[in-house]
Amino acid sequence: MTFQALELSPALLKALEKEQYTTPTPIQAQAIPPALAGRDLLGIAQTGTGKTAAFALPVLQNLAQRSQPVSRRSRRVIRALILTPTRELALQIHTSFQSYGLFTPLRAHVIYGGVSQKPQEMALRNGVDILVATPGRLKDLMNQGLVDLSHIEILTLDEADRMLDMGFIHDVRHIIGCTPRKRQTLFFSATMPPDIVTLSRDLLQDPVRIAITPDKPTVEKIVQSLYHVDKASKRDLLRYLLQDPHIDSALVFTRTKHGADRVARELNRHNIQALAIHGNKSQQARQKALQQFKDRTVRVLVATDIAARGLDIEELSHVVNFDLPEVPETYIHRIGRTGRAGLAGEAFSFCDADELKLLKDIERLCGRSIKKIDHPYPFTPHVYENKENKELLPRRSGSRPVQRNRTKRSDHPAHRDRNRIQPLA
Repeated sequence: MTFQALELSPALLKALEKEQYTTPTPIQAQAIPPALAGRDLLGIAQTGTGKTAAFALPVLQNLAQRSQPVSRRSRRVIRALILTPTRELALQIHTSFQSYGLFTPLRAHVIYGGVSQKPQEMALRNGVDILVATPGRLKDLMNQGLVDLSHIEILTLDEADRMLDMGFIHDVRHIIGCTPRKRQTLFFSATMPPDIVTLSRDLLQDPVRIAITPDKPTVEKIVQSLYHVDKASKRDLLRYLLQDPHIDSALVFTRTKHGADRVARELNRHNIQALAIHGNKSQQARQKALQQFKDRTVRVLVATDIAARGLDIEELSHVVNFDLPEVPETYIHRIGRTGRAGLAGEAFSFCDADELKLLKDIERLCGRSIKKIDHPYPFTPHVYENKENKELLPRRSGSRPVQRNRTKRSDHPAHRDRNRIQPLA
């Protein structure tokens, strides 16, 4: 399929040709036709699938083909709003609108926090058709009476789950409440947690649903290692591994924001320079941490999956799965951040007793077992099969297996859970 087959306008096709884009990605091929027809859209897609063009092109074409209202002061009014969680994404999206809309009369602008709002005020006063914004700065400008959303025809939410993770969900709902009820809504999210499902149901009218799974990163050149370790010893093991001077940059993944903070604090206490990035950090703090990591003034960056999404880090030597991901595909995307551009890379994965099932799912997806490495903080993840009248629990290295005797009383439903095999604390 070509972009011509999607019935895009000559102005957009000319811009795409200038950018040397000829073939739409799967999400573009599926999303552009219904969006051009004015349908609401629910797109489940990660960064790197081409989703920006999937909403930018129909927004540009639909606005260009409609009459352009003006305010009482005969200036342009905001007709399309794109909400996105971070400054980096806002700038990328704005650049895309400028490139794709080069041969249209439409004017796009971007606003975000962490910088002076004066230039943004000036652009808004001059009038814009398309506004790309982060929720915090947009709400601030709305409260100052500098932004009017009463003429919005198309609302786009990009990376909605990340806005939820960063605590913007209430600001987003407030902003949406200031737009007309009669509008087209394009809703994009990489994941669909319950709050995002609820938000999408509240906003979308009979949406076209599109789910795109990106190609898996190539991981052949990545050396993968597995470390069985008790949960309480994970930070000790991480410090032990980071004694290796060959680890010049490490991206460490934790399951929670608080976990990321704890790991970073522990490393800094032992003179290993580390910073954490997650949704509770300010935009300025995240940007500063990323720059320090790229400049190699900080050796370790500790992150949650959502906060790390979209990070562009070249020549990353190591990825550490401090906590195994609950979704096996996430493991592939994590370790795929190292070993890029033909370079070698290494991935260390920590697995405690509670994560054995997650490990099994990951190895099933990879089609092979991950090489197990000996270290000073091990546990032995042996689970012994049930015998005729007894069952044995997992045991740590050097300890005797725990034995339970069955009784008739244990068959009662109130006691049945006690007989299930559980990992030792």
